[in-house]
Formats: sequence, C-alpha cells, structure tokens
Amino acid sequence: MPHADPAQPATLDHAVSLHIVTPLLRSTSYSARLGRSVWFKMEALQPPGSFKARGIGHACRIYKARGATHFVSSSGGNAGIAVAYGGRLLGVPVTVVVPETTSAAARERIAAEGAELVVHGRAWSEANEHALSLMKPDYAFIHPFDDPLLWEGHATMIDEVAAAGVKPGAVVLSVGGGGLLCGVLAGMERNGWHDVPVIAAETVGADSYAASLAAGAPVALPAITSIATSLGAKSPCTEAVAWSARHPIASEVVTDKQAVGACLRFLAEHRIVVEPACGAALAALEREPAAVMAASDVLVIVCGGAGATAEQLQAWDREACMI
Repeated sequence: MPHADPAQPATLDHAVSLHIVTPLLRSTSYSARLGRSVWFKMEALQPPGSFKARGIGHACRIYKARGATHFVSSSGGNAGIAVAYGGRLLGVPVTVVVPETTSAAARERIAAEGAELVVHGRAWSEANEHALSLMKPDYAFIHPFDDPLLWEGHATMIDEVAAAGVKPGAVVLSVGGGGLLCGVLAGMERNGWHDVPVIAAETVGADSYAASLAAGAPVALPAITSIATSLGAKSPCTEAVAWSARHPIASEVVTDKQAVGACLRFLAEHRIVVEPACGAALAALEREPAAVMAASDVLVIVCGGAGATAEQLQAWDREACMI
C-alpha cells in the first residue's frame, strides 16, 4: 500500500485533496457465495490506510484555514495516522495520543508521518482525556469520530458510489464511535438513498452501538475487551444513535474470531490486509442478515486499517482457535 514519505517537503496545493477517489469493486467471489452483487468501496486504499483520510483530511484543512498552528488528536490508531498524514502535507505539527492497546504497526505509521506520538492509558477514553489536556488556544483538536466536519468528509465516499451509477439495496459497515456511520448516512440522504437499510457491525466487547440502539440512547461499556481496538469507543457519539430514529439501521455483533476469519478470507481473495475492525463488517456480511438477503446489490465499506499485518491476523486466528 502506498504511503507518504516524511522526507518529502510538507507542502500541498490547496486544490489537491488529502484523500483519493477509491475503487468500487464488484467482488466475484463474494457475489457468487451470497447470490447477489457485492460491491466493495475500497477505503483501505486511502494513503493513510483507512477511510479516516476523508473526514480528518477535510477537518484538518478547515481548522488550518481558521488559524490552527498545531493539531492534537486521540486515536486507537487509524485516526492518528490520518491526522499525522494530513498535518505533514499541510505543514502543521501534530501530536497524537494513543492508548497502550494501539498496535505497534499503527504506532510506527504515526511516528513515520513525523507526528509526536504519546502513549497514555489503557483505553481510548483515557488517551482522549490526556490529549485534551495538551490543548492551547491556537491548537485544533481533531476528534477521531465526533465532529460534523468529519462526517462531511466521510460522506464523499457515497457521492462516489452514486456517481458510478450504483444504488445498493443495503449498506454494510463497521461502527466504533460512529463517525463513519454518520458520514455514510449523510451521504446516503443527500443522494436520495432514504430507503436503503444500513447494517452496523461490531465485535463482542466493542459493541457499544448495539447496546445504545437497544437502550435508545448512548450507552457506555465498562471496558473494551475486543481485539478490534479501532472500534474501541466505550460509547458512540450522540448523532450516531440519533440517526436510528431517521433511517433504517440494523445491528450485527460478531465475535473476534469471526472478524479475524473474515479478514483472512478477504486477504486470500482480494490480496489486501484489513484489520479486525474492518473484518467486523465483512463477517456481518457473511452472516447473511435479512437486509442483505433482501437486496440484489450490497455495498460494503472496506474501511481498512493500518493496525494489522498478515502475520498478526494469523496469530490472532491461532489464539482464537485455542479459546
């Protein structure tokens, strides 16, 4: 996967986007297995490795235009990489605070982009509190999921799908804090996809959105126990829960083993490594939820993730087999 070279000058033409238009692929293997057209929006191919490039890139641009001299972010991995990438290209210094559970691969990517990396706390919430304590008046805080600017940027992936002439009968995506969900739903609404249901996938132990939907309000988990640490927000943003009153959303919760197995299958069939947080959506698709089976075309957001390697996926799979 291509990634930025920190040795290159941190300059960027203001007309150039921080994200790329990603491929929309019809998967022959998945389509044959499920008996319907399965379309993958390949956000794993964004330069920083995940969909975060869209919303975070948009937010970084706006905050710099407003006078920010430094970006501070908290992250389980992917958001931090995207902020570090955006800051380098925009010429703005970046500090990223990650919890101890963030993978070595993600930490290395953040540091490689030239950002200051701080490790603090066992969970994202603790890292987030520390990141907020570092703020100064001329700094901008780049939240990993709860910011309307992020949702505006993420919505562009649906604009691209619509421009390609595809309107699916269902959309499958992973949910952590809810930033991707809010962005995708905003894009669906503005493209007239009001009737298209969304399947929101999570892993056991990081399923705060499922708990929140059941309660009708944001619910906080006592702890994140899933290996899918990129889904590791103990509570989703309020807007993500509010969307459930305006749009059809169904929850699917899969096990870590199912998520890792889906990642390995995706690697074997499409030759791209994604992390378990993304694997949750792939595993939810394989469970053939009712909304998927009622659709002739299904869109899956392959959100990506730089927090895993093929070796790590294989190790997680072996560990899961021993449980």
